[in-house]
Amino acid sequence: MVETQKAAFGGVFTVECRDAEGNLKWSEEFPNLVVNAGLQYLNTQVFKGINYTATWYMGLVTGPGASNTYAGTDTMSSHPGWVENVTYSQSFRPTLSFNPATTADPSVITTASAALFTMSGTTTIAGAFITNENTKNGTTGTLFSVGNFTVGDRPVVSGDTINVSYSFSADAA
Repeated sequence: MVETQKAAFGGVFTVECRDAEGNLKWSEEFPNLVVNAGLQYLNTQVFKGINYTATWYMGLVTGPGASNTYAGTDTMSSHPGWVENVTYSQSFRPTLSFNPATTADPSVITTASAALFTMSGTTTIAGAFITNENTKNGTTGTLFSVGNFTVGDRPVVSGDTINVSYSFSADAA
């Protein structure tokens, strides 16, 4: 039997919260779960080039994070362990743009700028996700990844801004 070369994929969300005056309230970096649908989408686009979209969007996960559960089987239409947070003033989920991927092992791609959320009320943020659908609370499109803060939920108030960056790496394991 021929042994196959394996690759490992993973991502990290970096989040900053600033108050209405621009002062840093808190920041956190946390890993994500690349769900089955995201892995299938990645393989299909790279090797089949079917219905390709280069547009990705960032979403927020609401608290309480302690009760959030993420599963490889989560999709945009079915993610029973968590809820999207839409307590921000933007009409749609923020669009992500990416820098070119590095050529080293691992190859890393990062967002060119952070996704900006202007909070429109008092709420609790527990994490973030990436999808190729821009509709707030939308249930179509492909869920690529989702993750929870590692230090617990973070309270925010109206006027705060949440800035979320993402990096994704592919490593010849």
